[in-house]
Parts: sequence; C-alpha cells; structure tokens
Amino acid sequence: MILDQLVQASQQRVQKVPVRERVKRIQQARKMTTPVLSFEAMLAQPGLQLIGEVKRASPSKGLIAAEFDYLQIAQDYVAAGIDAISVLTEPRYFKGQLSYLQAIAQTVSVPTLRKDFIVAASQIASARIAGASAVLLIVAILTPVQLQAFITLAHELNLSALVEVHTTAEIKQAVAAGARIIGINNRNLKDFSVNFATSCQLRQAVPAECYVIAESGIQTSTQVQTLMRAPDKQQAVRQLRAGVRG
Repeated sequence: MILDQLVQASQQRVQKVPVRERVKRIQQARKMTTPVLSFEAMLAQPGLQLIGEVKRASPSKGLIAAEFDYLQIAQDYVAAGIDAISVLTEPRYFKGQLSYLQAIAQTVSVPTLRKDFIVAASQIASARIAGASAVLLIVAILTPVQLQAFITLAHELNLSALVEVHTTAEIKQAVAAGARIIGINNRNLKDFSVNFATSCQLRQAVPAECYVIAESGIQTSTQVQTLMRAPDKQQAVRQLRAGVRG
C-alpha cells in the first residue's frame, strides 16, 4: 500500500537525524517569538477560501512540474488572490524540500502550510523554524496519543494543525484529540482514488466549532483540474471562484 510506503519513508528520514538534533529543533522552536501569519484567522474570513498547492510530483501522477519555479508559482497564487499556500516537503515521492517552504514563507503575504507525512515532533518544530503557519497531521498514520501530543505541540508553537480525515471514525478521533481544523480528504490514501462527494457526506459529522477544509478533487465548471497543473494559475483561481458564485 502506497500510504505505508510514504509513512515508512518519513520514519526513515526522521531516524537519520540524530536524537540530539531533533531535541535541539524542538527547543529552538519553543524559543521562537517571531509571529507567523494566522491560518485560522484566514479560515475565519467570510466567503470562500482557496488554498493553492505547490507540488512538484506525486505517487499517483508522477512528475507534475518539470520546470519547478516554486517561488514564482507561489507568487502567481498570491497575485491571483489565493488565501493560503500548501507546500509539499516530502522529498522521495513528492520531490519536495523544506527549503521550498522556508523560501515561500519568507516571500508571500499569506499563511503557509507544511504538507508532509508527519510522524515526529521534530518535524513540527522544523515547520515552525521554516516559517510555516500550519502543519498537516493525518489521523490515519498516527496513534490517538501521537495525534493529541502533536496538536498540543503545534498550538504551543503558535502553529495551526490541519487534521486530515477520510471517515466518520477519524473525525471523532480528531475532535477528541483537540483538532480545531478538520481537513476532509476526498482522496483515499489507500488507493489514491478520488471522490469529491466524500467531503459533502462527512461535513455533517464535524462539530460546528471546527473549521472544515475540503481536500483534493476540486472541480471547475467544465473539468477536473488541479491548480498545480494549470498553466495560468490566475485564470484557474478566477474560474474556481466564479464556479462557487454561480
């Protein structure tokens, strides 16, 4: 299963970093007083919020962007009126780097999200050090104890935690762990199939006090197309917003 491979790769990355260095990162992140843009304040704004994704490759699609000017992509998103930017930092399957996130966070005027397969506290600390506003935590790959601890650490470091779910049971786990933002993934991480109806069906199971984000499978009025693949990202954003207004 591809999800197991992704988690294993993430665990191996973490284990390659000496324990002393991991502890040092967490301590450094706890000492940071530099504010980051609020991801939750962005979600609290009225109307539709769009999160653009900076992603070079994926296990299901292969190489997405051969010419990968990640800063230009991020700037195009901001110029188009995007509300936040998600940056893939997983290196093996998604060809990402933490340095992409750091450079983008220093350049753009919107909140940034570290999107990775987080299995250790040091990864959350690294996101804070890189300037992220939020981190992705996936219920399917964490124990209840880990999930609660990681959400608590993220909030302690002034980071928002986007907690990803795919089932009603996972929503209950996320809420019990203290999640304030629930991301309903329309993509099944077991086989990478996409069903946009998933977020519509599960939305009612999320408590009213939580913010909800629909992930993957976003549609324009004429075709399924991710922003990352769109050659003209400003036009793609305009089409998405127009479709919602319509």
